[in-house]
Amino acid sequence: MLSNQDFIRLSLETNLFFQRIMKEHLFFIEISLAPVETALISEAKALKEGFEQLLSETVHYADRAVSENVINSNEMVTPYTLRAEELNSMLTGAGINTEITRAEYELTGLASFPESYFRESSESVVSNLNQRSMSLLERVIGFQKRLISLVSGCKIFITMYNEMLDHITHEAEYYMVLLKNLQNRELPKRTLCEELNFWNHLMAEHASFIDGMLDPSERDLKETARNFAEGFEKLVRECIRMAENRIIRESLQLTDGIRDFKRAGTEGILRCRIKSIIPPLLADHVLREANLYLRLLRTMNQ
Repeated sequence: MLSNQDFIRLSLETNLFFQRIMKEHLFFIEISLAPVETALISEAKALKEGFEQLLSETVHYADRAVSENVINSNEMVTPYTLRAEELNSMLTGAGINTEITRAEYELTGLASFPESYFRESSESVVSNLNQRSMSLLERVIGFQKRLISLVSGCKIFITMYNEMLDHITHEAEYYMVLLKNLQNRELPKRTLCEELNFWNHLMAEHASFIDGMLDPSERDLKETARNFAEGFEKLVRECIRMAENRIIRESLQLTDGIRDFKRAGTEGILRCRIKSIIPPLLADHVLREANLYLRLLRTMNQ
């Protein structure tokens, strides 16, 4: 049973990360749909704005209520996030609320005496925030599954891989499980391999997407991406046969490598030094996911 303080802190940290991830998924859908799909574009935009509103509230409540470790991990925002948002908005014409990002850059961690923040009203506010996130998330999952069905039936055109649509839907379902557990004041009940395999498979898919979206002329980068994909899938296959300390150590080493690869890629894309069809915000997006996974692995490795 989570204490009141842990419930509030973990809820805010979870929402800070995943509300941004969800709204960016919807942004990517919005800019990837064909112009003829006006209704679907409008739906993606409305859902994106719904998560922007929730994230704005979460940022407001999170100041001095989340751990310094989470803030310093660069999993919520990176030094590149604002520039990536501004550039993507300028290039596509799709709106992004950059004021949220500016506010996140100003967040501070838990105060020396956090008890002053963790009061009963805070628990009620955060529980309500979780519940509204779950309600919106349910709509997002339904929308994304509908898109998968339409794309699979060749009824719409979208410049996103089917596997990417599956990928973002799995992330949304993972977020839903986290929120349900938090609302029950519980931590997720997953084995080590279930947790590692989820993230290692996500990292493998990121590498595959990067490979597929890099220009064919970027041969060295594409080969590096393929090597990362193969490395992470090997960890998924071998997890159950490996000792816990070894699988954690190898996952940590490979994730540290792909984080550096993604960070260099984000810088290269923002400076127009890498040829690709990767949206700048997508490059930053997958970097943040690697940053979160690194923090989780380092906690496991202590």
